[in-house]
Formats: sequence, C-alpha cells, structure tokens
Amino acid sequence: MKGEGAIVFLVAFVIFLAATFAYPELPLGNAISDAIGIPAEMWNGVILRTLTSAIFNGVIYGIIVWLIFTFARRTMKPKIQQSTS
Repeated sequence: MKGEGAIVFLVAFVIFLAATFAYPELPLGNAISDAIGIPAEMWNGVILRTLTSAIFNGVIYGIIVWLIFTFARRTMKPKIQQSTS
C-alpha cells in the first residue's frame, strides 16, 4: 500500500512534537535551538525556543522512525512474498 511511510512519519512527528512540549530539554532539538541562538521569549503564549525545539525533534525523530520502518519493511518483503508463493 502506498502512503504508509507518510503515515508513520506523521504519527512519529506528532508524538515527538507533543513529547517535546511536555519535556522541553529533549535532546537534539534543544541543542539545535541553542546552536542557532533561538531566544527564550514568548510568542502567542508559547516559548519560541520550545516551539522550534519541538519542530526540530518532530522532523528529526520522524525521519529516523520512517527510515527504520522503510528498511524493516524492505527486509520483510521478500519473506512475505516467498511464503505466499
């Protein structure tokens, strides 16, 4: 089925986005926001640095989960096709 990878990415993105809002010091996004120099000021009721960290974490961890899903599916595909023959 097409589009499964996109669904996996979106689910992982939302999970890590929410996790970063709950725990703003989640690695990678916080370090990237530090390196870029994002200020810790409020923007529409949300700390700007937390928002950027959450977006970075969602994208980075979403890609990692999507890659794991893609490689796992490709390694399982030949086994599935052989068993149906």
